[in-house]
Amino acid sequence: MLEGVIVLNIPQKTKYSSSRRLREMIIVLRKHNILRGNITPEKMRLILEDLGPTFVKLGQILSLKPGFLPADYALELTKLQTRANPLDFAIIEKCLENEYNKKLDDIFEYIDPEALGSASIAQVHKATLKSGEKVVLKVQRPGIYDIMAKDIVLLKRAVSILQLFKSSPGVLDFNAILDEMWSITKQEMDFMTEAEHIDEFRRLNSDEAFIDCPYVKHELTTARVLAMEYIDGIRIDEIDKLKSKGYNVEELGFRLGQNYVKQIIDDGYFHADPHPGNIWIKNGKIIWLDLGMMGRLSTKERDALKKAVFSLVQHDTYEMKNAVLTLGKPQAKLNHISLYEDIDTLMNRYGDTNFQTLRLSELAHDIITVSRKHKIAINPGLSMFARGVVTIESVLKICCPDINFIDIFSSYMKDDFKRNFSWQEEFTKFKRDSYIMLQKSLHLPEQVSDILKMTMSGQTKVNLDVTGSEEPLRRLDKMINKLILGIICSALLLGSSIICTTNMTPQIMEIPILGVVGYLVAVFLSIRLMINIYKEK
Repeated sequence: MLEGVIVLNIPQKTKYSSSRRLREMIIVLRKHNILRGNITPEKMRLILEDLGPTFVKLGQILSLKPGFLPADYALELTKLQTRANPLDFAIIEKCLENEYNKKLDDIFEYIDPEALGSASIAQVHKATLKSGEKVVLKVQRPGIYDIMAKDIVLLKRAVSILQLFKSSPGVLDFNAILDEMWSITKQEMDFMTEAEHIDEFRRLNSDEAFIDCPYVKHELTTARVLAMEYIDGIRIDEIDKLKSKGYNVEELGFRLGQNYVKQIIDDGYFHADPHPGNIWIKNGKIIWLDLGMMGRLSTKERDALKKAVFSLVQHDTYEMKNAVLTLGKPQAKLNHISLYEDIDTLMNRYGDTNFQTLRLSELAHDIITVSRKHKIAINPGLSMFARGVVTIESVLKICCPDINFIDIFSSYMKDDFKRNFSWQEEFTKFKRDSYIMLQKSLHLPEQVSDILKMTMSGQTKVNLDVTGSEEPLRRLDKMINKLILGIICSALLLGSSIICTTNMTPQIMEIPILGVVGYLVAVFLSIRLMINIYKEK
C-alpha cells in the first residue's frame, strides 16, 4: 500500500464510488480551462468553490498556512464562501423525520420552508414548537459526510503518488494539513459536539453582562440536527440598522474586542470563525452564533503568546525563542543557533514596533512560518488563533475603525497582570527558588571533585556538537554513495563483458543471459546516477 493513504471509517459504497467523484472534479477543472493560461488567485478561489465543501475548507486552511502559497493567493482564499444553493424543503423534511423517527406535526406547529441560510454542510430553518416557542433548526445536508470522505481519500492518494517523487519536501506537511482539515470538518459535522461547545461557551461567559449565545434545545438535538433558540437581531456589520436603533457602534466594537481577548487570555477557548454573520446584536447584547469551530489554548500556550508579544515589543530575541519553543514541539534535531538567527531576523523586521502598531495576526503567522521552517510542530489552536484574530480585526475595522485590536489586547494583558499579581506569591516563589539553588550549590564542590578524578583517570567523555557540520558531512556521504555506485557499475560492466566471452549457459542469441542481465543492471544504475547528479546541479 502506498505510504500516506488515509484509512477512513466510511460506508463501503463510498470507497467504490470515488471514481464518480473524480469525474465530477475533472468536469469542474475543464469548465475553468485549467490547462490554458495561468491560474490567477481569483480563478483558484472559484475553482475551489466549484469543487465543493472539502476544497473550500482546504483553501481556508491553506490561506492561514504561511509559506504554502504566495501572499496574493492566500489573501484571495480568505474570501472563500461556504454559501450554497438551498436544498428542496421536501429533502429537509425527510431528514428531520429520519432523525426524530416521528411525524413533524407531532413536534412542530410550523416550519418555515424558506431557509434562513444555506451553507455547504448544513442549512437553517426557522420553526415554531407546539408550545409556541420559536427555534432554529440547523439540518445537515444528506450525504455530505460521504462526499467529503471521498475527496479526502482522493487527495490522500494524490499525495501518496507525489511521495514517490521526493522532489517536493512539502508533501508531508500537506498530508498533515489534510488530517487537520478532516479533523476540523468532522467536528463541525457532529452537531452534538457543537451543542457541547455552546454550553461550554455559555458557562464561561455567564458573568459577561453584554455577551450571550443561543440556548440549545437538547431534547431536539441529534448528531445531524441542531435545535437552538431563535435569535432575532442585527448583524454586527449592519452599521446603519444599528445606529437607527440607537446603538453606539464603537462601544459595541470595543466590547466585542474585549470579549474576544477574554476568550483567548482567560478562557483559552475562543470562537475560531468570528466573521460578521456569526456576531449579532440583540437587546444591547453581543450574540455569538455558529460555535461549531472553536479553538483551544492551554495555560502554557497562553502564557507563551503573552511572552511573545512582550518579547517583540522589548526586542528580546532570547525570550521570543523560548516562546516559540513553548508553542511547539520539535519534530527533528533542532539547530538552536539557526533558530535564534531566524527569530532575530523576525524581530528586526518589526523594527520599532510598539503595542499601537503591532498586528497580532502577522505575529502569529510569522511565528508559524519560523516554526515550520525548523520542523517545530505547532498546536492547531495557534493556527485557529491566527485565523480568528485576522477575522476579528477585519470586523473591528468595519464597525469601529478608530479602535485597534492590539490596544484592547495590551490593555487587557496589563489589567490581567495587575489582577493576578501577588507580592505574597512572588515572595513564596523567591524563597522556593532560593532554597533549590542553595541545595544545588552545596553539591557543586562534590561534583567538581568527581569530574577532576574522572579526568585524571581517563574516564571523562566529552560530547561535541559542531554547529554547521551537518551539511559537509551530508555532502561527503553523498559523494561516497556516488563513488560506490560508480564502482559497482564498473564492476558489473567488466564482469558482464568477461561472461559474454564465455560459453556459459543459458544463452539468448548465443549470449549468456547472466551477462545481458549484468549489462542491463549496470545501465540502469548509471542512468540513476546521472539523474541524481543532474538534479543536484
